[in-house]
Amino acid sequence: MAARKDTETATPAATVRTQEYAAGTGWDVGQTAPEDAYRALDAAGTGSPTGPVVSSHPGGYARLIVAKGAVVTDGVKRELDAAKSDESGEG
Repeated sequence: MAARKDTETATPAATVRTQEYAAGTGWDVGQTAPEDAYRALDAAGTGSPTGPVVSSHPGGYARLIVAKGAVVTDGVKRELDAAKSDESGEG
């Protein structure tokens, strides 16, 4: 009698690796950032973010939130959302 192949540990004939397919470009988590995102920091020395998110360094002290072509993470999305709420006066 022939030996039976263990199907539970066998590698499937075709495997699709999700990292080969980008989620596209945009500002949602998992997508590729379409441009740099900077936010100015308080000039008084507290380090608090101020002003809107901009695509080029605003001068003075600023923080790079995400670089163009990088993957948007949960933390990046939180910072972008916080900047929007600060601008609209919700936060």
